[in-house]
Formats: sequence, C-alpha cells, structure tokens
Amino acid sequence: MRISFYLPLIVAIFLFGCQNKTKKDKADAIYFGGTIITMEDASPTVEAVAVKDGKIIFTGKKSEADEYQGDSTKTYDLKGETLLPGFIDAHGHITSRAGMIQAIDLSPTPYGTVNSIPDLQNTIKKYTKDHKIPAGIPLIGNGYDDAIMVEHRHPTRQELDAISETNPIIAIHASGHAAVANSAMLKFVGIDENPKDPAGGHYGRDQKTGKLNGKLEENACFTALLTLTKKMSKDQGNNLTQSMKNLMIAQDEWLSYGQTTMCDGRTMGESVALLKEAADRKLLKADLVYFPDFEYFKKEFDKFKPEYMKYNNRLKLGGFKFSDDGSPQGKTAWLTIPYLVPPAGQGPDYKGFPIFADSVLYNDLKILFSNGITAQLHVNGDAAIDQAIRVIKKLKNEGIYKPELRATLIHVQNSRPDHIQKIKDIGVIPSYFSTHVYLWGDWHYSSVFGPERAAFISPANSALKAGILFTMHHDSPVTPPDLLTAVYSAVNRKTRSGRILGPNERIKPIEALKAITINAAYQYHEEDSKGSLKVGKLADMVILDQDPLTINPEKIREIKVMETIKEGKSVYKRGLNKTTSG
Repeated sequence: MRISFYLPLIVAIFLFGCQNKTKKDKADAIYFGGTIITMEDASPTVEAVAVKDGKIIFTGKKSEADEYQGDSTKTYDLKGETLLPGFIDAHGHITSRAGMIQAIDLSPTPYGTVNSIPDLQNTIKKYTKDHKIPAGIPLIGNGYDDAIMVEHRHPTRQELDAISETNPIIAIHASGHAAVANSAMLKFVGIDENPKDPAGGHYGRDQKTGKLNGKLEENACFTALLTLTKKMSKDQGNNLTQSMKNLMIAQDEWLSYGQTTMCDGRTMGESVALLKEAADRKLLKADLVYFPDFEYFKKEFDKFKPEYMKYNNRLKLGGFKFSDDGSPQGKTAWLTIPYLVPPAGQGPDYKGFPIFADSVLYNDLKILFSNGITAQLHVNGDAAIDQAIRVIKKLKNEGIYKPELRATLIHVQNSRPDHIQKIKDIGVIPSYFSTHVYLWGDWHYSSVFGPERAAFISPANSALKAGILFTMHHDSPVTPPDLLTAVYSAVNRKTRSGRILGPNERIKPIEALKAITINAAYQYHEEDSKGSLKVGKLADMVILDQDPLTINPEKIREIKVMETIKEGKSVYKRGLNKTTSG
C-alpha cells in the first residue's frame, strides 16, 4: 500500500527531472567530423564534443551527442581536421615579446633573414632609413644569433658604431641573456669605460686593448635594458597606450599558435602594472599566468601574496621566477665541465657562471615555500641544475618544500643522467625547451657541449621512463610562441643539419602533446579544469589542419593551427585574423 501510494509521485519527480535535464543540457555547440584527441587515457579519442556555457558537457559517440542538440545549438563539422585541448604555455615571456614588437627583427633562419653580421648591419641601416629615424633616437634590435650566423661570433661595439655613432644602438641576443651596445648606447645607459662586473653579470672586453667591446651578459644586460626602457618611457611620456597595444599584438600571436593559457615567466619593471591594467580592462582573451622576478619584487612580496593562484579577469599570479644561470647557446649557462669552445675572451676552463650563491637562493625559496607559494627556476647548465636540486632538497628535508607545491625547473638543458632520479626524489617538475634540439642542436654538438653532453639535452624520454611528469615550452621571444616545433623536436630529435641528436631521448607524439596540455595544466595546478577534453572541464580547444598522431612525424612542424577556442568562444581563426601561425 505504501509503495502504491508513493509510486505516482516518484514517477512524476523522475519525469520532471528528466525534462529539466534535457532542457539544461542542450549544448551551445557540438564538434564532430574529424579526429578528436582528448588526452584522457580512458578514452583517447571520441567522435564528438558538446559544449555549454564555456564547459564541456559531453564527449563520446556522435549519435549520443545528437541528444544534446537543440534549436540554438551550433554544429561544427571539422571536415577531417583535428580537435585537441588548447595548448598551454608552460613557460614564455609575453610582456618581453610585447616589449620587442617595435624592435628591429634580427632573427636568422628559419624565422628571419639575418644570417651574418653584414646582414645585421644592413637590416638596422635599412630600418633607420625606411622609418626616417632622426639622429640621437635609440634603436633596439632583437634576435641575432651567433650560433647560426656564419661568423659564429657576436657583433662588436665597433661594428655597431659603423651603423651609427649618433643613434644609441643595442642588439639583443636570441637567448635574451646577452646584448651588444654601440658607444652611444653605452653612454646613454650610463656605462663608463671601466665598469666593474655586476653580481651575476659580465661586461665583454677586447682581448688586446682590455676596453669594452660592447657585449653585455646576464645582469649587465638586464640592468642596461631596464635603464634603457625607463629612459625611453620617460621620453615618451610613459606611453601605456602603446604598451597595451603591443601586449594585445603579442596576445594575438600566442592565440594564433593555439594557446589558451599564456605565460609571463619573468615579469619585471612596469610589466606587472601592464598585466593588471589589461586584466582590469578585461582585454585578456585567454588566461595568463605570470611569475614576477622574486629578487626584483622581494620588498613587495606581501602585496602579491593575496593574489596567489586566484584568477582575476583571466590573470593569475602563479608563483615567482628565479634565473639561476644563463644561456647555453649564448655560453653563459653555468656548467661543471668547460664549454667545448669557450667564447671570445675566455680561457679553456670557462664554465659560465652562477647568478645566485646557494645562501641567497636558499633564503629566497624558504620565504616562498614557507608561504605555500611555488617557483619557476631557470636552470640551463648542469651546475645550475645541481644548485637547484641541492637547495630544494635541503628545504624538503627541513619540511619547508613540499612536492605538492610543484616547483618547476625551467629549460634543464645540460641535464645529466644522474639528475633524473634526483629530480624525482625532491618532487619538482622539469619543463624542457625541446626546440633547442632543432634550432641549436648542431651548435651544442660542435661548440657548446660536444657530442656526448649534447645528446642528453632535454631528456624527455629518460624523465618519462622514470615516471616523472614533465612539460615543454617555447620560451618566446627566444623563439616564436610555437609549441608544435617543440613537439616536432621532442619526437624527432633532428637538428637543422639533419643530425639525430640523442635518439634514445625521442618520445611519441602523444607524449609530447601531453607535455603541452594535460601535464602543463598540472604544473599550473589546473588539471581539474584544463588540459584534456573531459566533461566538466573548460572548453579550451585548438583545431589543427592535420592529425599529429598519424602524420609523418617529420611533418609535424608543418601542421597549421586553424582555430583557437577559449571556453567555447573562437579567439583565433586562420585567415580571419591578421596574425597567422605556422
């Protein structure tokens, strides 16, 4: 009797609930008709994805997805193209790229045309003439690369003086860790003829005369650039409007390469204010995670703490950045074994140099980790990797560092086999700059490390076999914000000359794709909302013209981003935007 009494009520509630569920679950959009790669091992590929209110509400068979179609549902036939989770920028420098938007492009092939010092001189001269630059106006060039230029050396102060003795000129190395200034620029930024090397930096000097040759390394370079930026901003009335325009151009470039989460990996100077202004004005089309330079902002640390891991209009403080050494291709990275060919002015025992003493790094990281805040540590040379492991291990043994903080070792280029287990034991994430293999592998082989050490740069397969979660990044503006070239490099391990560099470190395409999607989401503590196509996660997606899992692996670099979708909204479409990828 009691069951008979309640049965009609139960049926009514059930039917009402189904009606509401059906109405609620009508999708805003359904994607089908191509390969859909989820990054979820339980269902690696599906036939369709349904999206509502910026989130994924269904993945599975197309016939089942049809149940989510309503009168206002938009259907997207991929027509054989490939849908994946949006790419995540695990480490880049979007404000640095924005700051270089108006710089003279000195990049060599494959991204530019400056392949010699005369090319560099002629490019700057042509820019000056074409833009009618008056005498006395500073000129900034960016991206020259001695590893690729035919002379295999840096330009000199005198070679820049030959361009102009009145315009201050600075040419920034592709690594971002060095630059060369002409005489007018040295004077403009206040560097006299007999300066002492700053801590963590170096002034290049002519081997015969002992006079400055214009080369600025590490902190000598960064200090000069900050001084230059401040002086130019003052002269231009601190033109935030132009800076914002440049940031928006850089953002569109990131989107054109399929990234739905962007990174600013060493925010300095006025760039923090710029990012916050962009967020306040709701100008960010994708999420942006930033890591201020800790040494630069140490006195303001308490102001940052409340913002940690909280998105505000798409901007999130993800931790702080430390640059522990320099660049391997620029030969400022800190090694335990000397460089195969030392840079000009250095002897055969030259091993680069550290930026921090152990005690400084320990005290700084102790402050962060004690407050439950993570860090990105730039470590290229094996001595710098040793230092990071040594200091973090001490903090872990003291109960201060906890693996759940997910501190990240950035680049980890000159890694050694013994580092793998140590990295696993202390519980940090290596983020590899795998593009090095393609762009600078030949240089590492013949001039930087030699064959044996070069074969172990970006050792993704060793990390994989050890059960270490790793990510990969592009480090833009060192390269364009191009993660597919990082995937290509990790999969093929082929240099520009065609040499296979460390074949045992090759990984499968799916493993490389996970490094720029679901693994990168984990690095940012966002694996519950990003990194894979799964019900409940954000509809952050990218559409490629070809399937990276089935294409000839050597063709991965040729894959084009057709569309980038952030929370169900198209933020880049090839052919419709001014910026194009590929």
